[in-house]
This record gives sequence, C-alpha cells and structure tokens, in this order.
Amino acid sequence: MLRIALTAALLCRSTAVYAQELTNAQRDACMGDYQKFCKSVTPGGGRIIACLAKESDKLTPACKQVLAEAEKK
Repeated sequence: MLRIALTAALLCRSTAVYAQELTNAQRDACMGDYQKFCKSVTPGGGRIIACLAKESDKLTPACKQVLAEAEKK
C-alpha cells in the first residue's frame, strides 16, 4: 500500500517532471524517507513530493538523488 502511494505521488508531481516511470530501485530509495516524514500525507496532487521536498534537508542521499534526477528530465 505504501509503495503504491509513494509511486503514485512520485508520478503525479507534475506530468512534465515525472512523465518518466520510476524504477523499483528509485522508489525504494525514497520509501524510508516517505515512511519517516510523510506517511500521514494523503497521496495525490503531488502532496507526497511536496512533503519530501519540504524535508529535503533530512532526506537520505539516495532519495535526494532520485528527486534531483527526476526533476532534470
């Protein structure tokens, strides 16, 4: 369930930024951060991505890299 929510959130941030599909490894890189900082956030409308962005200084390096790479595309 959490994997689905995080996947949906990562893919829904914006169609321009997240048009690509994330790999399992990319989703897994942010799962711990999602559970730690954003698990109470309702998925949809980019809310989880916004939450992760708000906590960006606390994210693991792997999750920061995933988010940065996704924004480049």
